[in-house]
Amino acid sequence: MSIGFITVREAAETLGVTEQHVRRLIRKHELPGERVGGRWLIPADVVEEAGSRKGVTEEGVPDTSARTRSSGKWRALSFFSGAMGLDIGLEQSGIETLLACEVDKAARATIARNRPDIALIGDIREYSAAEIRRTAGLKEDEEVDLVVGGPPCQAFSSAGKRQGFNDERGNVFLTFIERIIELRPRYAVIENVRGLLSAAMKHRPLDQRELGAPPLEYDEMPGGALFHVLTMLRNAGYGVSFNLYNSANFGTPQKRERVILICSRDGERLPYLSPTHDEHGRFGLSPWNTVRQAVSDLPEEAHEHINFPERRLKYYRLLGPGQYWRDLPSELQPEALGNAYYSGGGKTGFLRRVPWDEPSPTLVTHPAMPATDLAHPELDRPLSVQEYKRIQEFPDNWIIEGKILDKYRQIGNAVPCSLGRAIGDLLIRHAEGKAEPFHLDFPFSRYKNTDDISWEQAFLKRVEGLHANQQERLFDLAAAT
Repeated sequence: MSIGFITVREAAETLGVTEQHVRRLIRKHELPGERVGGRWLIPADVVEEAGSRKGVTEEGVPDTSARTRSSGKWRALSFFSGAMGLDIGLEQSGIETLLACEVDKAARATIARNRPDIALIGDIREYSAAEIRRTAGLKEDEEVDLVVGGPPCQAFSSAGKRQGFNDERGNVFLTFIERIIELRPRYAVIENVRGLLSAAMKHRPLDQRELGAPPLEYDEMPGGALFHVLTMLRNAGYGVSFNLYNSANFGTPQKRERVILICSRDGERLPYLSPTHDEHGRFGLSPWNTVRQAVSDLPEEAHEHINFPERRLKYYRLLGPGQYWRDLPSELQPEALGNAYYSGGGKTGFLRRVPWDEPSPTLVTHPAMPATDLAHPELDRPLSVQEYKRIQEFPDNWIIEGKILDKYRQIGNAVPCSLGRAIGDLLIRHAEGKAEPFHLDFPFSRYKNTDDISWEQAFLKRVEGLHANQQERLFDLAAAT
């Protein structure tokens, strides 16, 4: 029996599993492990004993190291990769993805099916920067051009509980920032939902903010989570710019708004992305692309889709392209919505047909949920997987693995490819000294104070309302890395 400790790699070889599976066993306390420096060490005798037992096998797509690499291209490491919509866009601009990081089984299968030669790893928290480099086929001193990723957004989404960094997914966000700082890429790109702009480091539920409640604490300030991230990156020497971008302005046949942070290791603040389209064709740009342009040539027999309940079809048969429940006869509206009719809000997702001659609404992860319906413009069914792919701009030959709801979820969570291409184009132009600001009056989104300059001015103005000691604690907390 061996004496001493062995590394994760050695344990994986002994057990005949992947390194990720060994880390998973450590996390579940099925193998004892001790973190020393940037790696895990495991007692050798325990590993040998485990190798003689059953129950150490794994399921799903295993981790893999990079197998091939083109020369002369930018090198990117992708995290929270999903179905790789963002990465496809980057590839279209000339940036090669060496490594993908994803925990979802169906998404991992999608990555392995379409990009079998790139490295694939799992939970970002289980890998040091050195291990990521090695798996990607990079030497210790080899340059990383780009780190890119969209950390789980539920911790910041206005549709959820918004626990911010108190949420496990929020902590993964911070781990991602730490890996960026450790890997020291020339550029980093962080994608997230609009809710990140107003998320606090610690969320106080709305029902606890009523009249007479104590004022918000320093770590409950709206925007504190993003301010914390900006401080971490700037302390590491990165220049950061960000904006809320509507993907329709970059050619996507979909109105989908996402926050994109662009970071440069040289400390320079990059200009915003250059749009290619405008709603009304202004600024010398093309008009927005439409659903009809995206999907009208798909053969109907090729569609894979779920179905609406029969009860809902009664109302859909009364609606035309682009209409929703408010376009029903007034006497049918309470019946169609049930109790939701008497709730607040615009309820724009109920009984919603996608328009033909406009971009689609934001694709969701399930097109037949009552409050987020996405019905075909004319047919009595939800949008299909194939239509989802076209609207998110995946190539037709890009295979989405998993069950049908896995496919909807992967595509619905993706970054549209055109937005990824716009990001890649900007980075390459900046590296060549050719990046220029676009027209200052261009409406990147429908909201105000969503660019880094105006957002930070508004945030600091809110901070002025705190007591001096609260301000100091906020800035100290944001500066802690």
